[in-house]
Amino acid sequence: MATGRTHRPATRSRGIPEATVARLPLYLRALTALSERSVPTVSSEELAAAAGVNSAKLRKDFSYLGSYGTRGVGYDVEYLVYQISRELGLTQDWPVVIVGIGNLGAALANYGGFASRGFRVAALIDADPEMAGKQVAGITVQHSDEMERIISDNGVSIGVITTPPGVAQQVCDRLVAAGVTSILNFAPTVLSVPDGVDVRKVDLSIELQILAFHEQRKAGEEAANALPDGAVPASVTRKESADKGPDGDVPAVMPA
Repeated sequence: MATGRTHRPATRSRGIPEATVARLPLYLRALTALSERSVPTVSSEELAAAAGVNSAKLRKDFSYLGSYGTRGVGYDVEYLVYQISRELGLTQDWPVVIVGIGNLGAALANYGGFASRGFRVAALIDADPEMAGKQVAGITVQHSDEMERIISDNGVSIGVITTPPGVAQQVCDRLVAAGVTSILNFAPTVLSVPDGVDVRKVDLSIELQILAFHEQRKAGEEAANALPDGAVPASVTRKESADKGPDGDVPAVMPA
């Protein structure tokens, strides 16, 4: 099987828009679920609903793959799984190193979904001497002093950073200097990389903050819907009172 360092996905992928590339894993996840249920074909509407996009966008995305389906039949599930997997480079073997084997790094190492999607955790690296030699997910943790050798020996082109933010850039620089050209960054910091190096950032705190925003908005909508017709929320009446002068008049000049 080919390794990630010597083989890249088909050059045709360069003509696929980034937005489409970002949706391909969603389609693949939905298609894989259908395949596991032995569903032979799927319509664009059914697949779009399962992936959370509209069917017109799905058909446009698939046109970049050269797949148009069959009128009245839909798309062949197994062939689409193969097509998308090939475009994403998942028909190859991609060795990955994880740097920073704390709770998050160990959890990622134990994640069983990597191997089934074309990724092999080739090495676990940590700067703590006490971690070196320990087994995590059946893999021996190696010290960061060996990082460059590990990357070279295993032909690694993808690195995962799960270190504290203060050392993430230093780790990133070493990974890039050693030949890593794609980085998945879990550290809560922005990394600076040279041209030709791709970085994907996963910030769990930002995702939680976005969810908190939606929860707050839903709570506000529920409170507003619970009011009798014509009633004004207390927060609005309090604001109106605060805007009025001592005698209840609205000031001629509103404060900045």
